[in-house]
Order: sequence, then structure tokens, then C-alpha cells
Amino acid sequence: MWWLLRTMYLLHIIGNIFCLFKPKPRNPEANMNVGEMISYWGYVYEEYDVVTEDGYIITVYRIPHGKNESRNLVPKPVVYLHHGWTLSASIWILNPPSGSLGFLLADAGFDVWMGNSRGNTYARKHVYLDPDSREFWAFSYDQQIKYDIPATIDFIINKTGQKHIYYIGYSEGTLLAFGAFATNPQLAQKIKINFALGPAATVKHMSGLLRLIGYVKKTLSKILFGEKDIFSNSDVKYFVQFLCQREIIGRLCNYLLTLISGYNPQNLNESRFDVYAGQAPVGTSVQSMLHYSQAIRTGEFQAYDWGSSSLNMLHYSQPTPPLYEVKKMKVPTAMWSGGRDLLADPTDVKKLEANISNLIYHKKIADYSHLDFVIGLNAPDEVFNEIVTFITEDQSG
Repeated sequence: MWWLLRTMYLLHIIGNIFCLFKPKPRNPEANMNVGEMISYWGYVYEEYDVVTEDGYIITVYRIPHGKNESRNLVPKPVVYLHHGWTLSASIWILNPPSGSLGFLLADAGFDVWMGNSRGNTYARKHVYLDPDSREFWAFSYDQQIKYDIPATIDFIINKTGQKHIYYIGYSEGTLLAFGAFATNPQLAQKIKINFALGPAATVKHMSGLLRLIGYVKKTLSKILFGEKDIFSNSDVKYFVQFLCQREIIGRLCNYLLTLISGYNPQNLNESRFDVYAGQAPVGTSVQSMLHYSQAIRTGEFQAYDWGSSSLNMLHYSQPTPPLYEVKKMKVPTAMWSGGRDLLADPTDVKKLEANISNLIYHKKIADYSHLDFVIGLNAPDEVFNEIVTFITEDQSG
């Protein structure tokens, strides 16, 4: 009798363990590249290489029209989307078409372009530098502001023949826009409206796991990470995909994400975790991480600190890194920020808001975390459709 009870108990335990590892259906696009993902959903795409002034070669993707629309010669409003830190153009198409901003904009009748930042999977080429050299990785968001954003926007304008385009940034994509449009007035004149999702400039009040970056200084980072790339795609993603696509463990993955981006787990589609894990992170430079470490400690939106007055004088002709003055940016700007966003903290966003000279709209979504702006289940209603309305009304006006 006791043997039977023990056996039944053991079977119960084993059954629970197997339930933990019961797989969810796998999404076909989990490990596709951007072009493959666009094609999978039935959209036409084009792929181009943009060469920056300092020689980096960046791949950009274009969805020229909607899924059920044939190509025509009538010019469409051009929209450029730029991703966040350690992400790529794929962030705009991670959900099915009705829940992805890239697809939604194309179906709304716009010419959609999605860029990449140097150092990620789609931007690891250079005219003459070896991508495995330290020289290749000697960049932070200063160079993205100075070279990547202008080169990409100018390429799009030349290719489409449009004089003005719309810019949509997410997370670091907003920081790059604020820096580029504030320091490059000629570039700023080419932007009709700057849309900022999860906006960031200063990050002094960043919290969650990524706050730990603030404690990493150059000596420690060299020991831990070397002097080249960090957060590059690796086999770790397959392990994460395996765990997060289990019935019960997948829920834990959702809650773990809240430690990074903020608490709003009910707004994420757990059945898409294999896609999310397959597309992020995709790499950046160690120097970029150090730049954010500096920003967390100082609370300033400024250029990279080279570590001494003499080195800063060499790079900037002044002993301290120059500030990016957001007030100098005159582009009409619309923002969406989250009350539970750990990375674009409401305190930092409030400081940013006060410095935007031409703020035309700011929607504060109380329960939004950082990820909600791009992959949240209700993002189409809360954010995406409003962007479409802004552009449509601007075109008709």
C-alpha cells in the first residue's frame, strides 16, 4: 500500500515537472532576419546599404507599400523608424501585422523605412576597418548622432525624392534624434514631425537591472567585457527561447522582463517570446555602455567623457564633454511616455519635456513599461493609431 502511494506521489511530481517544460507552439519567424520576417507576412521589402561619413556600412529596410497594395508612382509620406539600444530594425515587426508599427504604417499608406545603429547585427561592416578590431568598436551614441542618423535620413530623402520625412524613435532612437536635431539644424529642417516613444535624453533616474550599468567604469568594463562589442547575439538566445516557450516557465520570463523594462506583464504576448528572444539583444560597443554609465552617474545628456581634461581638450577643445542642448531642437515633437517605465523614468521625462521647444503632444500612459511602446498588446490603440492620425492630418493640412 505504501509502495503504491509513493509511486503515485512520484508520478505526480514527475508530471508537474514535465508540465513546466511543456512547449508552446513555435513561431516560424523566431530566428528569421528582418527581410525574411517582412516576406513571411506577405509584404514587399527593399534592402539598402548606407555608408556613413566615417565609413560604417548600415543596412536599412524599406516596406514601400501595404500588403494588399500594388506599387504605384504616387509619392507617399515617408516615415523613418529607429530602434533602441542593443536592438535592431526588427523591433518594429516583432508582432503580427495588426500589432507591429512597421506593418501598420505600411498598410496605412506610408512609405516605411527602418534603420539600424552601427554595431548591431545589420551594421557590422566598414569601408576599411576590420569588424573584429578595437578601432571598429570605438564609438558610442556620439557617432550615431553625428554620422548614422544624418547619413540614413539623407539616403532616404535622396532615394524617395521627398524633401521632408517623419521620424519615429524608440528609447535610444529618441535620444539620437534629440541629439542630431539639436546639433544639426540642416538635418532638423528635413523632419516634419519627430515622434518619440519611451523618450530618453537624461537617464539619471533609470532603475531596474540596467541601472547596474552605472556602476561599471572603464577599468572594470575592460576586465569584464573587453574593449569591443557587448550584448551581441549568441547561443544564449536559443536557451532563453527554449525556457520562455514553456507553458509555465514562460510566465516567469514575462515577470523577469519587468525587472528590466517595468511592470506591465499582462500587456505582453507570451506566445511570442521565442520571437522576442531571437531578435534581441543584437549587440553594441562596450564604449556605448560606458557612455550610458556616465549618463546615469552625471544625470547629463552630454558627449562621451574620455577620462581626463587633456583628452577631452583633444576631442572637444574644452576640458569637459559638451552638452547636447535639447532646447535648440525646433522640430515639432510628439511624445508617449510610461508611468511604469524603468528606463525612461517619469522624472527624467519631465526634465526632457521642459526642454523641448516645440512640443505638440505628450501622452502619459500610467501603466506603460518600456517595452509596451513597441510590442505591447494595446500599443496599436494607445500609440500606433495616434501616430497614423497625426501624419494623415498633417498631410491633409
